[in-house]
Amino acid sequence: MAGRYFEEWQVGDRVAHAITRTVTETDNLLITTLTHNPQPLHLDYEAAAKSEFGKPLVNSCFTFSLLVGISVHDTTFGTLVANLGYDQLKFPHPVFAGDTLRCESECIALRESKSRPNAGIVSWAHRSFNQRGELVCECTRTALIKRRPQ
Repeated sequence: MAGRYFEEWQVGDRVAHAITRTVTETDNLLITTLTHNPQPLHLDYEAAAKSEFGKPLVNSCFTFSLLVGISVHDTTFGTLVANLGYDQLKFPHPVFAGDTLRCESECIALRESKSRPNAGIVSWAHRSFNQRGELVCECTRTALIKRRPQ
């Protein structure tokens, strides 16, 4: 187990996740077709070449899921009871096949659970950056986290 228990978090804690990931064309094609997204900007190279970007954009669903997936090991792996919600999802810069993403998480809120004495509620700001340091995805995630076993 690598995730932290509720008591191990403090507002302001930051985690620079060690895993980085280069996004591939296969990643983009797979998520786009699995979600039945017909957007030519993701799938049609000829149409994308005529866009302001000049090439296909990586589907934002992949960018978001990669950010959350990379964060799990250091935040909630083995300590998660339930994800309660995601807020303020933003994609300030596009992602293209070949971009390498790194991620970070910051604890922004903590509170006791009113319904579960063995857990607490933690909120993080998750952020993902490309190899140029541009913010490409950010969101707030709130989860119910186990307390340390007695």
